[in-house]
Amino acid sequence: MAAESHVRKVTTSRLSERMRVADAGDQAFTLVLGDRIAAEVVDTVSALDRQVNALRQAGGLPGLIETVPSFCSLTVIYDPLQTSRQQLLAALEQLPPADPLAGRSASRLWRLPVCYEGDCGPDLAATAAVLGMSVETLIDQHRQAEYRVYTLGFLPGFPFMGDLPSALQLPRRTEPRLRVAPGSVAIAGALTAIYPSESPGGWHLLGQCAVPLFDPARPQPSLLQPGDRVCFTAVNAAEHRRLQQAAKARALDLAAFSEAEVAS
Repeated sequence: MAAESHVRKVTTSRLSERMRVADAGDQAFTLVLGDRIAAEVVDTVSALDRQVNALRQAGGLPGLIETVPSFCSLTVIYDPLQTSRQQLLAALEQLPPADPLAGRSASRLWRLPVCYEGDCGPDLAATAAVLGMSVETLIDQHRQAEYRVYTLGFLPGFPFMGDLPSALQLPRRTEPRLRVAPGSVAIAGALTAIYPSESPGGWHLLGQCAVPLFDPARPQPSLLQPGDRVCFTAVNAAEHRRLQQAAKARALDLAAFSEAEVAS
């Protein structure tokens, strides 16, 4: 986030009164629509993103390169040789209030297998102890919730999913790991996630999912998309190894883990 001195209110009744503009270099700016991770804020960001891109496709925003939505903001990237921040903001300020429910695309409900056994969940026991519950209770509460994919980021295909049950919410680890294995299922704050590839990470690791979340060879590389719903099903170590082998051989039927598209 830019320094407060570089953030200003947008003086227009056509956009959210809470929206601010933050500097993001000489080729981008960020529209800040909230200050917390919440479904209604994510919906507002998504609705504005749809409006902006619809206007762009209609030829109304020459010079706009792309938009990047996040939990609470929308970053607008443009070509300064074709347009300016002032021109784009003037056009955006003419947009009517965005309807968060209008224009939503259908989403899928995914039931992803997670192994919580043995080395698959290296932080499971310690996390349960900090939360003051048994390992079994932690697993049950984690897998019984239904999560929404709020956004993708950090790594290609990395899904930030909420909302984690309040009883499971805790800060990130004080000492991040240098290496987190691909497929690791983790929690931090009010969110849960799956690491699609190996990387450093500071989330608490509860289990492993063998379903590959990102594959550049697929027509749609990221398996999960914003708005999708995710439930976790517990599998034992033997079934987890079988799924891992099938995934490695590209013999895993990904469609078997999703249900019919539903209105998001």
